[in-house]
Amino acid sequence: MNRNVEISSEAIDRLYNKLNREAEQSGYHLNPDIMFTKDLVRGLLINENRYGYWACPCRLASGDKSDDLDIICPCDYRDSDLTEYDACYCALYVSQKVLGGRKQAKPIPERRPPDHIRKRNADAIKSSPLSRLSLPVWRCKVCGYLCGREEPPEVCPVCKAKKERFERFI
Repeated sequence: MNRNVEISSEAIDRLYNKLNREAEQSGYHLNPDIMFTKDLVRGLLINENRYGYWACPCRLASGDKSDDLDIICPCDYRDSDLTEYDACYCALYVSQKVLGGRKQAKPIPERRPPDHIRKRNADAIKSSPLSRLSLPVWRCKVCGYLCGREEPPEVCPVCKAKKERFERFI
């Protein structure tokens, strides 16, 4: 991956339009400050170029996709942040209140747990007695969608997160 690639305004506009369309179709909203939002989209494209995935532009990615899955946009914390603070951590996604101008997006605390806690939680899920069901249950870490099948779906039918964003839940 080339770290010094210039991101064109056309590429930013294409991704912005795609994200906006997908967000609205799924009941989400991008930040109405278009210049701010396009700057975040530029950050996603830079991170995609650096790491091969859309690491949150406001967080420090490790460069190891398996370690960063929870902060690939849309991140695992988006919905909780929207519910509690009316915006996600980087404010790419905002609530209807922010979209309508009734509230402003403000900085919010980091919700992402430290590495050692994330690893401990993953180990606890793997060792659960419910993990012996005939079919695994997969959970989308972005929106919480659950499905029982051999493999997770290629794309979450609710939030459009890719297969890698699913975790074996049970």
